Amino acid sequence: MSTSDLSTNSTPAPEAASHSPHIDVKLHGFWEKNGKFIGILCVVAALVYVGKAAYDYFADQREAGVQAEYAKAVTVENFKGFIAAHPGHPLSNLATLQIADAVYGANQYAEAANDYAAAIAALPEGPFASRAQLGLAMSKIQLGQATEGTALLQKLADDTKQYPAIRLEAMYQLASLAASAGKGDEVQRLAGQLMQLDPNSPWSQRAFALQAQVPAPRPAVSAMSTK
Repeated sequence: MSTSDLSTNSTPAPEAASHSPHIDVKLHGFWEKNGKFIGILCVVAALVYVGKAAYDYFADQREAGVQAEYAKAVTVENFKGFIAAHPGHPLSNLATLQIADAVYGANQYAEAANDYAAAIAALPEGPFASRAQLGLAMSKIQLGQATEGTALLQKLADDTKQYPAIRLEAMYQLASLAASAGKGDEVQRLAGQLMQLDPNSPWSQRAFALQAQVPAPRPAVSAMSTK
């Protein structure tokens, strides 16, 4: 084969194939038509990102401020002011429980019952809601609604899935009511349950002490045993 044949049939060098003026023209035309629009999209995307970051930052700062405000609340009026300023906030629901505890401690049992009921409705299921149920039971008992209050205590005491601290206190309160009624056998039964559940609990220790105050009745002595 001659050199002329080789020159005629040889393919272009790779470098020559990779540089096409048509491709450059097309790319240039694309950016001429769409470059401004793509630039706007980039700016919008950057603004969205920056805006979200700013929102998250200020949201975090705002939440930190709310928590700090709640931590400063001490009196009933403080908590009421917090609730008014932050309606629906989870800490406002907790503030309702704080108010209920405060007014119960001030022997305002009717108001406490209303506040405990409001806290039960607002708080999610958990230890604080259970605490509100216990408070409502005790408020009703103090108001002379012993049947309703005792039923609520019994429900808490019988719930094996209940938080231990709540369940133990409910059992003790039932034992205390039994002691006030002179029901020594009921005091002994409840004290025994408490000791089985948690002998180191202060509620168990207090119930154990109740047994000495109201001993269980002695079994009747039959006539045969005296002979």
